[in-house]
Amino acid sequence: MEPKQSPKGLTRRELLSRATAASATFVVGSGFLAATDAAWAAELNALQPETFATLVQMARDIYPHDQIGDEFYVIAVKGYDTAEAAPGIEVGIAALNAAAQGKGHTSYLGTGWERDRVDILRGMEDGAFFQQIRGGLVTGLYNQKAVWPLFGYEGASFELGGYIERGFNDINWL
Repeated sequence: MEPKQSPKGLTRRELLSRATAASATFVVGSGFLAATDAAWAAELNALQPETFATLVQMARDIYPHDQIGDEFYVIAVKGYDTAEAAPGIEVGIAALNAAAQGKGHTSYLGTGWERDRVDILRGMEDGAFFQQIRGGLVTGLYNQKAVWPLFGYEGASFELGGYIERGFNDINWL
């Protein structure tokens, strides 16, 4: 029996055999990035898979939330996977990897300890690349409605009559 072909022409077996591990949490292949421990993957258009994996790790290190899965960080940085943005992102990630190598690591993604990655980021935090990614994450990550319940935020209340009629004045603990 012939394996079922995906719309891109790869069977599951081919996908797994072509993939190489970039880190403990990502599987990198030609034109895609997938999680090894969760059910998500991202098809890439302009960025190299290793660059995108590094960008996702960078996003997680800038705004670390253990209760948020990588798939939300992927959505937050997916906007950088365009032909217009890719050259600047590739240069920025190359500088990030060079900074990691300057501290004795193979790459930023290959830096095992979070505190070491944060130290590398602190060395770059005044630069334009870091500020671009950090600024984009504010809206890219926190404007995802699926993330709001993870923080206990119920969303906007204007269309529901405001907060005053929805528990704002329920002070039963005084």
